[in-house]
Amino acid sequence: MGVGRAVSWPLLRVAVSGDSMGPTLSAGDWLLCRYVPAAATVRAGQIVVVERPDRTGFLLVKRAVRREGDGWWVEGDNVAASDDSRTFGVVPDDLVIARVLARYAPRFRRL
Repeated sequence: MGVGRAVSWPLLRVAVSGDSMGPTLSAGDWLLCRYVPAAATVRAGQIVVVERPDRTGFLLVKRAVRREGDGWWVEGDNVAASDDSRTFGVVPDDLVIARVLARYAPRFRRL
């Protein structure tokens, strides 16, 4: 069961740093994201914002690959440049923060 979130504003802006999601996303891209009320609402293939399980407060942008137990296996699109579930394991549901809706800068593109 996912942990619900109460937020006053359902949207979040995130800046991409690094090359782990290339070529889909690049360093300097700005993303518009929607907080997820429960990680179970995420679907495989979607790009998500997660808190890294072994580094409190450190947010990552990754692709949700598959459900595993009470969490998500996440990976970067650029395997050679990504620290992801292959490094830190499954991301628990309560650390899945948001789903990426679109890149709005430098050019708008729905994801």
